[in-house]
Amino acid sequence: MNADAHGSADLLGLFTHFLVLSLLAVGGAITTVPDMHRYIVVQQHWLTDAQFTASIAIAQAAPGPNVLFVAVLGWNVAGAWGALVTMAGNLLPSTVLTLWATRWGTQRRETRGVRAFTAGLMPLTLGLLMATGWVLAEPYVSNPAHRWGAIGLVAISVAVMLRTKLSPMWLVALGAVAGVLGWV
Repeated sequence: MNADAHGSADLLGLFTHFLVLSLLAVGGAITTVPDMHRYIVVQQHWLTDAQFTASIAIAQAAPGPNVLFVAVLGWNVAGAWGALVTMAGNLLPSTVLTLWATRWGTQRRETRGVRAFTAGLMPLTLGLLMATGWVLAEPYVSNPAHRWGAIGLVAISVAVMLRTKLSPMWLVALGAVAGVLGWV
């Protein structure tokens, strides 16, 4: 469902939601995908599960910054204005906060508090990335026709990433081949 006619109140809501998510995006915007899904698909019904997943997949497969999926989601919700407000909401607060924190942290990088904070972010980031992976895989895992192919692809990807230094792009290519063959 394209929401060009949703009006400024929805664009404001889209902007403020992505503004808040920007401040929670420890590990990158991709870690906030579960809440983007909740807001865009479950709460607002602007996109379907398939449209949401396809938007992220298309943006991740394209060359360029990882955050482009935010613009694709915004575009699919409300056209050019949707892309603009989601990207502005996502980039403004995190950019300002990052500039400030980098300057502050650089001056204090050897203090116990800064080292502990940095070390503490690792499990948080890992958990957010796992939640994102589940949101993206769940439509395929819950579909009986694709369940075992999707589970197999996830298992192969995890094993390869844990045991090798192979570029993740090869796993993206494997996923594309599995999709073309109808396995997932």
